[in-house]
Amino acid sequence: MNGMNGKVALISGANSGIGWATSEALASRGASVVLAARRQDELTALAQKIQASGGRASYVRAPM
Repeated sequence: MNGMNGKVALISGANSGIGWATSEALASRGASVVLAARRQDELTALAQKIQASGGRASYVRAPM
Protein backbone atom coordinates (compact mmCIF):
# COMPACT_ATOMS: atom_id res chain seq x y z
CA MET A 1 0.00 0.00 0.00
CA ASN A 2 2.91 2.36 -0.50
CA GLY A 3 2.50 5.25 -2.86
CA MET A 4 -0.97 6.34 -1.77
CA ASN A 5 -0.20 10.05 -2.24
CA GLY A 6 -2.83 11.67 -4.41
CA LYS A 7 -5.32 8.85 -3.85
CA VAL A 8 -8.67 9.20 -2.10
CA ALA A 9 -10.19 6.32 -0.15
CA LEU A 10 -13.80 6.08 1.04
CA ILE A 11 -14.11 3.87 4.10
CA SER A 12 -17.56 2.80 5.29
CA GLY A 13 -17.89 1.60 8.85
CA ALA A 14 -14.92 3.78 9.73
CA ASN A 15 -15.90 4.43 13.33
CA SER A 16 -14.69 1.13 14.77
CA GLY A 17 -12.73 -2.06 14.25
CA ILE A 18 -11.39 -2.85 10.81
CA GLY A 19 -12.79 0.38 9.35
CA TRP A 20 -10.94 2.50 11.93
CA ALA A 21 -7.68 0.59 11.43
CA THR A 22 -7.96 0.76 7.64
CA SER A 23 -8.59 4.50 7.77
CA GLU A 24 -5.50 5.08 9.90
CA ALA A 25 -3.35 2.81 7.73
CA LEU A 26 -4.35 4.45 4.45
CA ALA A 27 -3.96 7.96 5.86
CA SER A 28 -0.52 7.12 7.25
CA ARG A 29 0.53 6.04 3.76
CA GLY A 30 -0.54 9.35 2.23
CA ALA A 31 -4.11 8.77 1.08
CA SER A 32 -6.83 11.32 1.72
CA VAL A 33 -9.60 9.46 3.51
CA VAL A 34 -13.34 10.05 3.53
CA LEU A 35 -14.82 8.39 6.58
CA ALA A 36 -18.44 7.19 6.59
CA ALA A 37 -20.35 5.71 9.52
CA ARG A 38 -23.39 6.19 11.71
CA ARG A 39 -21.87 7.53 14.93
CA GLN A 40 -20.86 11.18 14.63
CA ASP A 41 -18.68 11.32 17.75
CA GLU A 42 -16.40 8.48 16.63
CA LEU A 43 -16.13 9.94 13.12
CA THR A 44 -15.10 13.30 14.53
CA ALA A 45 -12.55 11.70 16.85
CA LEU A 46 -10.97 9.64 14.08
CA ALA A 47 -10.82 12.55 11.63
CA GLN A 48 -9.17 14.73 14.29
CA LYS A 49 -6.66 12.00 15.13
CA ILE A 50 -5.69 11.58 11.47
CA GLN A 51 -5.43 15.33 10.94
CA ALA A 52 -3.35 15.79 14.11
CA SER A 53 -0.78 13.37 12.73
CA GLY A 54 -0.57 15.23 9.43
CA GLY A 55 -3.09 13.23 7.42
CA ARG A 56 -6.05 14.41 5.38
CA ALA A 57 -9.48 13.27 6.49
CA SER A 58 -13.08 14.31 6.08
CA TYR A 59 -16.23 12.49 7.11
CA VAL A 60 -19.89 12.08 6.41
CA ARG A 61 -22.45 10.66 8.79
CA ALA A 62 -24.29 7.85 7.02
CA PRO A 63 -27.47 7.08 8.97
CA MET A 64 -29.38 3.90 8.22
